[in-house]
Amino acid sequence: MTDKPMRVLFLVAEAVPFAKTGGLADVGGALPKALQELGLDVRIAIPKYGRIDDGRFGLAKLLDLYPVPMDNRYEMASVKDSSIGSSVPVYLVDSEKYFNREGIYGYPDDGERFIFFARAALEMLKLLDWQPDVIHCHDWHTGIVPNWLETIYRQDPFWDQTASVFTIHNLQYQGVFGRRILEVAGIDEYGFLVHPGMADLDHVVDLMARGIRFADVVNTVSERYAQEIMTPEYGEKLDPLLRDRQDRVFGVLNGIDVELMNPATDSYIAANFSVDSLGRRVENKLALQKEAHLNEDPHVPLVGIISRLADQKGFDILGEVMDHLMDLGVQFVLLGTGDPHYHQMFTKVTQDYPGRCAIFLTFNAALAQKIYAGSDMFLMPSRFEPCGLGQMIAMRYGSVPIVRATGGLADTVTDWDPRTGQGNGFSFQLYDRWALFTAVVRALETYKYPQVWAELQLRGMKADFSWNASARRYIELYQKAREFHASGG
Repeated sequence: MTDKPMRVLFLVAEAVPFAKTGGLADVGGALPKALQELGLDVRIAIPKYGRIDDGRFGLAKLLDLYPVPMDNRYEMASVKDSSIGSSVPVYLVDSEKYFNREGIYGYPDDGERFIFFARAALEMLKLLDWQPDVIHCHDWHTGIVPNWLETIYRQDPFWDQTASVFTIHNLQYQGVFGRRILEVAGIDEYGFLVHPGMADLDHVVDLMARGIRFADVVNTVSERYAQEIMTPEYGEKLDPLLRDRQDRVFGVLNGIDVELMNPATDSYIAANFSVDSLGRRVENKLALQKEAHLNEDPHVPLVGIISRLADQKGFDILGEVMDHLMDLGVQFVLLGTGDPHYHQMFTKVTQDYPGRCAIFLTFNAALAQKIYAGSDMFLMPSRFEPCGLGQMIAMRYGSVPIVRATGGLADTVTDWDPRTGQGNGFSFQLYDRWALFTAVVRALETYKYPQVWAELQLRGMKADFSWNASARRYIELYQKAREFHASGG
């Protein structure tokens, strides 16, 4: 590390503890802390949504109103600041017009809102006279920034040494808008992206595609997903563009906050435990059964699920075998919201199997921790999964994962092989109801052998899923991005 630390702006739509709808926020809040601990000067920029309470987070005014170019006019922004951890600066871009709303996403002007956020963040840095070596952009909300660095900011000496890294958290959500967004972004003169293998891009503005096309380095949140998105099956129609840039596309597995996710100190669970006191874990199982109104039995296998209820997460194939799984004598606890079809489906299951199946159609952080700590198995039968955090948290809490071998699930869960004694969970390859059913059956058969099961639990609890290793990989990517940028390639 040189005397002058590398400066990185983390440009992200959400970050814990300020605003969260999914795993993106976990990365936004945890990775910068790990990078700072390794010596980088990292700062975070997020929108100041209406739900972010100034008093709770100790927000202070950093910049008064300043103009942000938007098409042929200016909109005004201001900036408040706070911090994550003890000292990672957080800049909250404020606008009454764009962000003083109850929600985060789902508005007709989302394209314009996030163009404004990104442009306001870049203009803010000039006012602060803080020049980043790397701008780390996340998902479509910030995908325009690498495009700007190669167009409207290309001749600006302030940005001459700034490289860009673009992280794909979920390729399915691309930020697709009409030509008007090019005008708002000030790059209408450059027109649409044109690619011979993707005719769909000729007449729309795909902000995800622009991040992929113009960033110095592109990465996804697991090595397996980085390979999968090169294929038509997982590429969401952007695979030709990704294959064009495959020498710039890398995979870096997400981590989890091991200080926060720690069964030895977790205040939400009934009994704290560790690898040295695994026997205490059963107290959490009994407490979860009681809270979920399940039959209290320490021996019955209890399967936990914490998820968005959507086809992507495998609930279509799970629904097809749910009755068969219940016939095996298991208990289920599910926490999550999503497609009303699945709300109805699981509500019916709870009615059909009283005392054996519980569903909580909400998100509750305390209950989530109780499910991780009290379930014997944790089910994630996803059709695709860029990374997945649930399986890593589950293992840290001694819940053995059952997953489909895709994306980050394949990178973190190794199928148990009783012949060799290798593996830390159960996985299946084919996206099929009977492949899922077979994996659960194998887990239930193994559960009958307490000593073997405890070995699986301890293997998961001892694994290192911290952000430290991933943060080091990101530093390598930042260096690569700077080298690519300096070479003009």
